[in-house]
Amino acid sequence: MARPTLALVGATVVTIAAVELLRRRTQAQGSARRFFAHPGGVWGLRVLMFFAVMAALAPLIAPYDPAAQPGIVTLQNAPPSWAHPLGTDAYSSDIWSRLIYGGRVSLGVALLATLVAMTVGVTIGAVAGYARGWIDAVLMRLVDIGLAVPRIFMLLLAVAYWNRIPLTLLVLLLGLTGWFTTSRLVRAEALSLRGRPFVDAARALGASPARVLIRHLLPAALAPIIVSAVLSVGNVMLLEAGLSFLGFGVQPPTPSWGTMVADGQAQLALAPWTSFFPGLTIAIVVMSWNAVGDALRDAFDPRPEHA
Repeated sequence: MARPTLALVGATVVTIAAVELLRRRTQAQGSARRFFAHPGGVWGLRVLMFFAVMAALAPLIAPYDPAAQPGIVTLQNAPPSWAHPLGTDAYSSDIWSRLIYGGRVSLGVALLATLVAMTVGVTIGAVAGYARGWIDAVLMRLVDIGLAVPRIFMLLLAVAYWNRIPLTLLVLLLGLTGWFTTSRLVRAEALSLRGRPFVDAARALGASPARVLIRHLLPAALAPIIVSAVLSVGNVMLLEAGLSFLGFGVQPPTPSWGTMVADGQAQLALAPWTSFFPGLTIAIVVMSWNAVGDALRDAFDPRPEHA
């Protein structure tokens, strides 16, 4: 246990040092100062960076193979101990190791799915807001249809066609069902910015619509896009955990926090640690994403400058 313990201490030190370095490098910027003045945002950033470092260093921190079942009888639902800090599950797998490796899957799926959703949403919203006319009308009607159907219903309908959904397809499904709100946000920003003098100047110089969008309009709308993306990650994590809990998401033996909660539900009375620790981790990480998103929203809001 010495090597994983040292790696865990190292992950904590790296997290604290990285956040402090980021604060010092960006302290000259007004928005960065406002962000680091937000206590919840700073703690949320530390928590997220800590789990990110742990996921990156999983082979060093995890003492066991997450799929290993060393003693299906003797180590089944073993309570927390020095050998197994968070205990073992019904298959005798080490919960601590599965929790760390599961962070790679849960965080990776959430981040990649959010990237897909933001790419589609930003593109459609920017095109609709800049082009207006019939293009705007058609695209926004598609968005209205998407917003009218509950996202979880669309996901369950899609995964019903596969018995074991591949991880790549899960990422695409989560991303392609989550861009509707972002497109509306970006469209509103594009409508407010398209008549600004810098956009008119770019058009007068002969810039193409694509260049105006990419080089001038989208950078000006970057702040709300970043806030929307950060807030979306926590929501996607909950969706992935819910689908995995129902058996439609990440499939065993690949560890994810949602599947770990599902694996331990039948042993809650006998071995509550099997579901408690992954469930607690999901709650902490999702709240951290929301705290960082709220802090970024306050940081990018220019009104505090005049307070």
